[in-house]
Amino acid sequence: MKPFSTPDEELLLWEHVELIAELSQCLPASHPSICQHSHLNKYRTITGLCNNRQNPLWGAANTPLVRWLPAEYEDREREPKGWNRGRLHNGFQLPSPREVSKKILRTSSKGNDDVYSQLLVEWGQYIDHDITFTPQSSGSAAFWTGVDCLTTCEYMHPCFPIETGDIISGAQGCMPFFRSLPACFVNSGSDIEQALQRQQLNAITSFMDASVVYGHNPKMGSFLRDLSGLNGKLAINEQFTDPKGRPYLPFVATLPSACLQDPQGQRVECFSAGDSRVNEGLPLSALHTLWLREHNRIAEALKHINGHWSPETIYQETRKIIGALHQIITMRDYLPKIIGPESFEHYIGPYWGYDPTTDPSASNVFATAAFRFGHATISPILRRLNESFQEHEHFPHLRLHNTFFSPWRIVKEGGIEPILRGIIGTAAPAVSADMVLTEELTEKLVVLNVPQHMDLASLNLQRGRDHALPGYNDWRSFCGLKSIKTLDDFKEVVSDYKVAEKIFEIYKHPNNIDVWLGGLVENLLPGARTGPLFACLIGKQMKALRDGDRFWWEAEGMFTQQQKTELLKASLSRIICDNSDIKEVHPDSFRFSKYPCGYISCDHIPSIDLEAWRQEKSQDLEKCGTPRKIKNGDFILSSTSGKLVALYSCYHGFKLRGASSIVCERNQWSDQPPQCTVNRQ
Repeated sequence: MKPFSTPDEELLLWEHVELIAELSQCLPASHPSICQHSHLNKYRTITGLCNNRQNPLWGAANTPLVRWLPAEYEDREREPKGWNRGRLHNGFQLPSPREVSKKILRTSSKGNDDVYSQLLVEWGQYIDHDITFTPQSSGSAAFWTGVDCLTTCEYMHPCFPIETGDIISGAQGCMPFFRSLPACFVNSGSDIEQALQRQQLNAITSFMDASVVYGHNPKMGSFLRDLSGLNGKLAINEQFTDPKGRPYLPFVATLPSACLQDPQGQRVECFSAGDSRVNEGLPLSALHTLWLREHNRIAEALKHINGHWSPETIYQETRKIIGALHQIITMRDYLPKIIGPESFEHYIGPYWGYDPTTDPSASNVFATAAFRFGHATISPILRRLNESFQEHEHFPHLRLHNTFFSPWRIVKEGGIEPILRGIIGTAAPAVSADMVLTEELTEKLVVLNVPQHMDLASLNLQRGRDHALPGYNDWRSFCGLKSIKTLDDFKEVVSDYKVAEKIFEIYKHPNNIDVWLGGLVENLLPGARTGPLFACLIGKQMKALRDGDRFWWEAEGMFTQQQKTELLKASLSRIICDNSDIKEVHPDSFRFSKYPCGYISCDHIPSIDLEAWRQEKSQDLEKCGTPRKIKNGDFILSSTSGKLVALYSCYHGFKLRGASSIVCERNQWSDQPPQCTVNRQ
C-alpha cells in the first residue's frame, strides 16, 4: 500500500475544493485559470495571489514559509529540538533557552549609537510586519486532552513550554509557549518527506506591498476602507482626533478590546490597521497612523486632479503609490544601513527587472531568526520630546513595558508627535555582543492574554527550535562563510571573548548553537548593524522580494518615467512633515544628530508632485461616458487590445451577477453593468 495518496481530482468539483479550503482556512491549490483575469494585470491582489502567473501561490498570504535548508525535527516530522528531554545533539543536551537568555543575552544597560536614530529600529519592526507574520496555535493542547498551554509544563502539541527552573535554587517552573500553527500542504510537487513534515505559515503576503496598511484578505481590506465616502480613502477613527483635528486609526470591530487602559480616563480601544500587531508599541502605532494619513492625503489630491476617476481607481492608485514608497524607503534608505553598503552590493545589487523564476516567498530563517536581529537594538526607554526636542513637560519618558498595548497614550497624551520626535531625536541603542537584549524585554515583556511577564530572548530561541531551523554553523556554510569548529574560530567572529567562551561553555558543541544567537553576537560589518551571517540572509531575502515581485515599483509598466522621478523625491522625513505637526526634521530621519544640528524646515524637504498622475479623459471615455456606478461594488477602467474596458468588482460579502467587464464600442457601453448581490455562502 502506498504511504500517501491523493484522491482523483475529478471526484471533487472546484467549488467544493474552495469551500473545504475556506472551512479549513487553507488556500485551495490554485485553479489553473485563476490568474487569467485582465484586472489582475493592473493592480496587485490584496492576498498576493497571482503575482506570479505560473506559480500563483508564491508570496501569497497563508502559504508556508519557504525553507532554504531542510528542517531539523527530532523525529524528522514535527517534534522540535529539545522536545525529547534526554536526546543528545552532537553528544550533548541542548541548553534551555531561558538559561541562554539569562547567562548571555540579558543586559541592564544599553550604550548609544551616534550615527542612527531610534527610527531605524522602529522602521525595522514596521517593515517586518509588512513581510511576515507567523500565527500561533490557540490556547489549549489537542482538544481531547484539554490541557491549557498557559498552565502546563508538559510538552504536548501545541504546547512547548520554556523551562525556567531557577538555575541556582533548582526550583521548577516554566513560561508558556504556543507552537506556530502548522501550514497547509499546498504543493503537490513536493517530495513525500517534506509533505509529511510540519511547515510553518506566513499568514500575510511576503511582498513589500504595504499590506501593513491595507490588510491581506478581502474582508480586512473592506473593513479598513471608507466605502461609504466614495472617495477612495481609508476609514478613520470616529471617536477621537488629534489636537489639530488630524485622524487616528479606527478602533477594532470587536469590543471591548484587550488593550490596556488609562487608569483615570474614558476607554480607548485597540487601534485597527492592516496588521494586527499595530498596538504592540507606541512608535509602531505612530508609524501606522502616519501611513493612514498619507493614504488619505494622496487620495484626496488624486481625486482633485482626476475628477473622472472612480473611487476604486483612486484607492488602487493610491495603494500603488504607498506600496512604492514602502519599497523605496526600505531598499534605498533603510537596508544599506543595516547590512552595510558592501553586502548590499554583493547580495542585492542593481535591479534588472522582474524575474518570474524568483520565488519571493518569505523564508523561515529570515522570519524566525535573521530579521529578529532588531530585538537587540530596542531601547529600554521611550523618550517623548516637545517642539524643542527636549523632554516633554507634560508627558515624561516611559519605560518600555509601559508602552505595550497602550493606544490610550497616543489619544490622551499629545498625539503621535511627542513619540515621533522621541524616535527621530534619540540615538539608536548600540549593538554589541556583551549588551544584547534589555531587561525590559527579557524580564517584563507583555504578551496580551498571557498573565505573566515573558522573555523575548527565550521566545526567539524556542521559536527557532519550534520551526526546526538548522543551527548556526549550517547557515554559515549556506552563506559560504567559514564553519566554526573551535573556540578560537568563534573568537575570530565574536569580538567579545568572554561572550564567545560563555556560549561554548553552555552549548558544549559549536553545531548546537542556535542560529539567532550566533548571528546576533557576530562582529558588525563596516557601516552595518549586522554581522556577515545576517547580512547574507537578509540580503538574499530582500533581493528575492524585489526581483520576484511583478508589481515592484521599478518593474516595466508600473509607473511612467515622470512618476518614477517624482517617487524618488519621497522620504520618511517628508511623510512625517505632511502628516504631523512636526515642522523641522533631518533630511534623512534615520540618521541621528542632536537638535537643532542638521535639522531643516519642512519647507525645504522635497515632496512628490502628484501632477505626474494626471490622466486626461480618453476619447473613448468622452464618447461612451462614465460607466454606471453600481451598489456595493465599483469599477476600474483598463485598456485591453486597444479598447476601453470597465472592469467591475463587488465589495467583500457580495457576489457579482452579470458581466464583470463591459467594453466601449461604437460610442456606447456593450452591456448593462452587473449587480452585486449578498453572498449567502
